[in-house]
Amino acid sequence: MTEQSRFSSVILLITLSLIWGTSFILIKQGLKVFAPDEVGALRVSAASLFLLPVAVFQLRHVKLEQYWKLFASGMMGIFIPAFLFATAQTRMASSITGAMNTLTPVFTMIIGAAVFKQRFTAFAIAGIVIGLVGAIILSLSHSGGAGGFGPINIFALLVVIACFFYGSNLNFIKYMIPDLPAITITSVSILLIGPLALGYLFGFTDFTEKLSEQPGAWQACGYVVLLGFMSTAVATVLFNKLVKVSTPLFASSVTYIIPIVAVMWGVLDHEVLGISHVVGMAAIIGGVYLANLKR
Repeated sequence: MTEQSRFSSVILLITLSLIWGTSFILIKQGLKVFAPDEVGALRVSAASLFLLPVAVFQLRHVKLEQYWKLFASGMMGIFIPAFLFATAQTRMASSITGAMNTLTPVFTMIIGAAVFKQRFTAFAIAGIVIGLVGAIILSLSHSGGAGGFGPINIFALLVVIACFFYGSNLNFIKYMIPDLPAITITSVSILLIGPLALGYLFGFTDFTEKLSEQPGAWQACGYVVLLGFMSTAVATVLFNKLVKVSTPLFASSVTYIIPIVAVMWGVLDHEVLGISHVVGMAAIIGGVYLANLKR
């Protein structure tokens, strides 16, 4: 990596962390009115509409045999996680969800080794184990300030699954779509999944009725549209660019800063963290840091 590309990578990393760290509080605001599937579908729909003019122009770069790859990337990196995170946050604080998102680099390494023959190191194995232990601690932690343990929170597993899809998509973009620009990958992949989201939103939910009848619906809709524009459309373009100019593992390290931003917004929104939450988050971040150490 050249000095210029390293500087660009760091700037992209910080920008993405700020954008994505804010996404969890925006999801929380949308859930005050809309169901999680409505939030997920609206998020993807908004992103697809914002990028529609760009996608149409970028279609000229796409070969016929690449369409299924772009559709798969859109499903793994955008569509499925949008629904999983919204559903998870119906039973989890936004700050905790943001912290668990840090598991993405762990799955990036696991999938890179299992599918793309990347080599594990002792530090990577130790980091993966510590990170997963942190996720287990968070999934067993009570909400609120007590910080005690209870039955496993099934909704935390949805975040784990979303991180698995993120990690899969990171490797998929790097190794399966290496010859397409970031803007093409993002805009066309969202174009391909957009009709699914729009069809679901207007055909199978009560979104339009809530928007016209429920107090605060337009404000909640605005939060989710902003989420779709910044956290899905703009950030995904920047993220795919980061993958192109760096490595999948460095790109996934955006999740180091995301918990800081997510916790900041959570505290401002009066979320309370217990000692078990702090321990779990520290374990995840520490595990990811350890896994990234170079020999």
